Amino acid sequence: MTQPHLSFGPGTEFDTVRAMLARWGSTAQGAGDDGALLDVPAGRQLVVSTDTVVEDVHFRRGWITSEEIAYRAGAAAISDLAAMGAEPLAMTIALTLPDAWRDQSMALADGIGAIARTCGMPIVGGDLSSGRELSIGVTVLGTVEPGGALTRAGAVAGQALWVTGSLGSSRLAVQAFERGLQPSATHRERFVHPEPRLREARWLAAHGATAAIDISDGVASDAAHVAAASRVSLTLHLDLLPLAPGASPVEAARSGEEYELLVAAPASLDAAAFERAFGVPLTRVGEVEAAGSAGAGVDTRLGDEHVPLPRGHDHFAR
Repeated sequence: MTQPHLSFGPGTEFDTVRAMLARWGSTAQGAGDDGALLDVPAGRQLVVSTDTVVEDVHFRRGWITSEEIAYRAGAAAISDLAAMGAEPLAMTIALTLPDAWRDQSMALADGIGAIARTCGMPIVGGDLSSGRELSIGVTVLGTVEPGGALTRAGAVAGQALWVTGSLGSSRLAVQAFERGLQPSATHRERFVHPEPRLREARWLAAHGATAAIDISDGVASDAAHVAAASRVSLTLHLDLLPLAPGASPVEAARSGEEYELLVAAPASLDAAAFERAFGVPLTRVGEVEAAGSAGAGVDTRLGDEHVPLPRGHDHFAR
């Protein structure tokens, strides 16, 4: 898919768009019309997801650079494709740019361009407007074989629960920022440059995984979505969670914006082969069982003790 841009008419808004397109180079394709024309490979299903990052909700100015803000916005959206086991196709960007951020427009473009190039996601269009807070909306498109998507509804009794990578860095980074401190280098890097697990998810699907969710609100909260959609009971062992340096099991369970994957797959999954292939650990953290009389849900345990489900992020919780 390689399409030239159309020419834009005059105006300050379109001067900014032209500058962004020049910044992105071949990473952006076919911009300038009212919509993008994409070729979807024959025999594939289209996967579409949208994610939005908003100033003072997902970040605060001064915590991280403009380039890092935009990189994270793109990674968050692309991670949803990973959770579906999709191959990337293209992305669009909707940018609300306040006057106070105008001088950062090219740095924001650089961050978006960096994650687009890293994940092989051409930028094929979008929208630019003014507003009171910086907002970056990213729509991503990918493809899967019919019936081959990983969904939240695919968990089956008898499977195991697995987690990629480690958990807790994002929460510890935010806690440091909120105290006016700089996080450790490890926690900061994981926070500003999350890695969508695109290739890893397709490997997992090829090796028997049937359900997945990306960890955006905390693994315990996200596990509850899988349990509800699959109508099963999940047991999540907090003491088995793969911990970032300095994180406790409960902190790891609550840590949002990790963008690792929680997967339901056979207990016989070869975690060592996964780590050899990707340099990322794969850890068994629980089991999938048929829902009992209490219905679908998550039983969180710390050692032999049942503990309350650790609360993750909820935009509308009070």
